[in-house]
Amino acid sequence: MKKGVYSKGKILGSKFMINANANAKQAIVNEIKDQIDGASSIALVDYRGLSVGQDTALRKSLREAGVVYKVYKNSMIARAIEGTEFAELSKHLEGPTAIAISKTDATAGPRILSEVAKTNDKLEYKAGVVEGTYYDAKGIAAIGNIAPREELLGRLLGSFKSPISSFARVVKQIAEKEEQ
Repeated sequence: MKKGVYSKGKILGSKFMINANANAKQAIVNEIKDQIDGASSIALVDYRGLSVGQDTALRKSLREAGVVYKVYKNSMIARAIEGTEFAELSKHLEGPTAIAISKTDATAGPRILSEVAKTNDKLEYKAGVVEGTYYDAKGIAAIGNIAPREELLGRLLGSFKSPISSFARVVKQIAEKEEQ
């Protein structure tokens, strides 16, 4: 074989091939760093046991919500999160790991993953970080049960509107009574 050619997964005597491999790994680490830069939440899950159809549906739901969902080598994720607010997640990087990264809606990734986990017990949370706070598997699952931001805002506005509406009705009734 020629120098620098792969043979059963081994590199045969070329520094260039080793550097090319290191450069490829660094590119992946940089890709992960770019994705987590400015992220409002990250959730780590063990995806073993999902069928191809279930995984495809999960990826589609996450993509539609603006959540990046990928599977990387644990060592690449560990290098990328080192020194960031997500560094505490490195202790959960064992076995198959998928990462869900949300930039805008902090609960979107955990919420969609929770919906899938309800119908498939094989999908398991490992841990997560939401807006700078670390959560273990139970904590991130609880975050996943929080309603979407729009729904929460609607509830809040509804709670504001109710007393104001009641007050307006009372004032109207008093005004009508005084007219009579």
